[in-house]
Amino acid sequence: MALKNYKSIAACNVRLGPLMFLVGANGAGKSHGEVRAVPVLIRRVARTLGVPVDIPHPIRISGSKLAQQGELERAVELASRTVGGRGAILVLLDSDDNCPAEVGPPLLARATSARGDLPVAVVLAKSEFEAWFLAAAESLRGRQGLAPDLQAPSHPEAIRGAKEWLRVRMPAGRKYVETEDQAVLTEHFDLDLARRRADSFDKCYREIARLLAAPGV
Repeated sequence: MALKNYKSIAACNVRLGPLMFLVGANGAGKSHGEVRAVPVLIRRVARTLGVPVDIPHPIRISGSKLAQQGELERAVELASRTVGGRGAILVLLDSDDNCPAEVGPPLLARATSARGDLPVAVVLAKSEFEAWFLAAAESLRGRQGLAPDLQAPSHPEAIRGAKEWLRVRMPAGRKYVETEDQAVLTEHFDLDLARRRADSFDKCYREIARLLAAPGV
């Protein structure tokens, strides 16, 4: 498996009774925006299912380690020990220039090899997490300084540079800052709209829902 352009990965454990998530998210080498945004996303999905969640402090792993055999496996095992070896595991990260269909299965195999006794899912945001905001752009009009007439692009996941797309649609002197904007936009973007327009987000939503509904949870 070849991984390129991965900057960092974060992991956090989400407890729901016996259910645990390990969520990986690229930090893009600049911030910990996903560390704040991914728990928000999980809570939103959980709310639609009527499920309460508690999310402990995340674990971060550098991208260079992610590409090394054994590092993802150790992270999965560490997260599992943190919550007592019970629950399910979700790994979520940006695909960057990689093809999710090619990169995802090997990552899933590695995560599963670490904890084959737990339900596991791996989701890669096509290009980057922010592409999901573009897919539901109309629902973010006026949020965080975004234009009041914001319109989603025809192929949001095909845009390489979603952060820049957001920045140029903010007022002069204002720029998109992951640590300030990502979690807020995650709280407000239309999940159903994003599911219809972004295949990788639809997969993410379905996988989170599947893990939340795992047998025995």
